[in-house]
Amino acid sequence: MNKKIAMKTPIVEMDGDEMTRVLWQWIKEILILPFVELKTEYYDLGLVNRDKTDDQVTVDAANANKKYGVGVKCATITPNAQRVEEYKLKQMWKSPNGTIRRILDGTVFRAPILAKGITPYIPGWKKPIVLARHAYGDVYSGVETRTAAGDKAYLLVEDKEGNVKEKLLVQDFAKGGGIVQSVHNTDKSIESFARSCFNYALDVKMPLWFATKDTISKKYDHHFKDIFNDLYEKEYKAKFEAAGIEYMYTLIDDAVARIVRSEGGVLWACKNYDGDVMSDMVATAYGSLGMMTSVLVSPDGNYEFEAAHGTVTRHYYKYLKGEATSTNSVATIFAWTGALAKRGELDGIPELTAFAKKLEKATVSAIEEGKMTGDLVPLFRAEGVTPVKLGSEEFLRAIAEKLA
Repeated sequence: MNKKIAMKTPIVEMDGDEMTRVLWQWIKEILILPFVELKTEYYDLGLVNRDKTDDQVTVDAANANKKYGVGVKCATITPNAQRVEEYKLKQMWKSPNGTIRRILDGTVFRAPILAKGITPYIPGWKKPIVLARHAYGDVYSGVETRTAAGDKAYLLVEDKEGNVKEKLLVQDFAKGGGIVQSVHNTDKSIESFARSCFNYALDVKMPLWFATKDTISKKYDHHFKDIFNDLYEKEYKAKFEAAGIEYMYTLIDDAVARIVRSEGGVLWACKNYDGDVMSDMVATAYGSLGMMTSVLVSPDGNYEFEAAHGTVTRHYYKYLKGEATSTNSVATIFAWTGALAKRGELDGIPELTAFAKKLEKATVSAIEEGKMTGDLVPLFRAEGVTPVKLGSEEFLRAIAEKLA
């Protein structure tokens, strides 16, 4: 057997929940450990451990990612009321992704993993659509509460001495109780987001579209628009023209219509919530949420790779009962390959980067040869190839055969 590839610096490994946690271990055992002397700093971000540590483990993992520069994260549960009861949680903990993104202050870039035979639901899409999601603030850092009849809610701004600068009535709940929420963002984070998007567009030679709803949100969303526009005019316009690509701002609803009609080949930048929703739409329209890469890139050069989907709860309950599952692990595999490739690039280990690319190629080749999980079988159309549904672990072993 060939000598395993050695690593210099650890990757920050963030374990997760449910079926993706099961796949996480199998991917390491079957596809990585036979070939790589894997060096990681491990953090258990499973919901049980997050509750046990009062979510401090999530903060620790994010800070470790800042220390080492590269992290890889398994899908995790963001608890709702039902999960609080199911897991007997101390409280309804916030999204771990939101916490990590807030600490790293980066932009999430998501791109489809294309394989011959997997035809998009939107047949006009011939090229990848890369979605850039702002990964700080808005509803993910929101402060919210319930109100009673007779309450009044205000937006209050104080200066650094504590003097009231502005007091705006949000709602008078005189006729009955309700709910209220505040959201925020910062000039620094928005500028980092814009700069990341412009740089990424130049790197991949893709036109950049940015969209908000500034016609309705005349201060909040309009501020995003202004920062993007000012930065483009001052620093990026000449570079874009030289590269032969365009920057376009439009409203979010117009952007959706344009994307659906397009052939792809666009970098679509979205605010945090829009990006959360639209990345799932784009991934599903290309075939499967399991066929999407996701990487958080911070302005100071930190990278966190993850799968762009949830924890596959339904399959996990089947797995616990001993029933067969056929869970798509491609996005989780590509989270690992992305982290390994970046670690190899940063540490000057070309063998590690090459291995990651070979694993990606083996994964796609297995699918193109007709070996795939159940979600892809109805989507697969290739002349002379009959798709075969493989079990969750069986699919990983088919990839390992090609890799070997």
